Amino acid sequence: MNTAIDILMLEHRLIERVLTALERCAASAEEGHAISRDTVRDFGDFFANFADKCHHAKEEDRLFATMVEFGFPKEHGPVGVMLMEHTEGRQHVGAFKRIGAGSGPLTGDDRREFIEHANAYVPLLRQHIIKEDRVLYPMALQRLPEAEMDRMGDDFARFEAEVTGEAEHARLERVAQSLIVQFTQAS
Repeated sequence: MNTAIDILMLEHRLIERVLTALERCAASAEEGHAISRDTVRDFGDFFANFADKCHHAKEEDRLFATMVEFGFPKEHGPVGVMLMEHTEGRQHVGAFKRIGAGSGPLTGDDRREFIEHANAYVPLLRQHIIKEDRVLYPMALQRLPEAEMDRMGDDFARFEAEVTGEAEHARLERVAQSLIVQFTQAS
């Protein structure tokens, strides 16, 4: 494997664990159990800032851009599909953020909207991750020069240091762990 791809796949594993927590939280809400606005806020925070600003940004600005430079089409094919799914996912995450930013207990409409977006986002992102892990990343490893892949690994490290930052990355991992423990501990 390559360092850049290893980083992305490791991030996928954490995202999948938080998706499981989201799935269980939504199922619990569907069964009538209370969920707090803070919980919705935490899901929005994690998916907006870790999955999108940290993970998807590395893919879009570095991996996908490099793939396009080496002849992969941007508007269709694997890169185009991944970009379209990132955009679709942002709509669901935007709903989590909006609901989470409210005040007081969740209203019935908030609850229904959270469940609807969670039930759409979880399978979207799970399938998206499978396509990247099994199709897109192997294609990149096969078709991009090794030197480019090595440079990308260095770029990812710089991105983490300059854009995300160690403290923010650690904070987002704590948010993830809290959600994972809260919703998957009993199973």
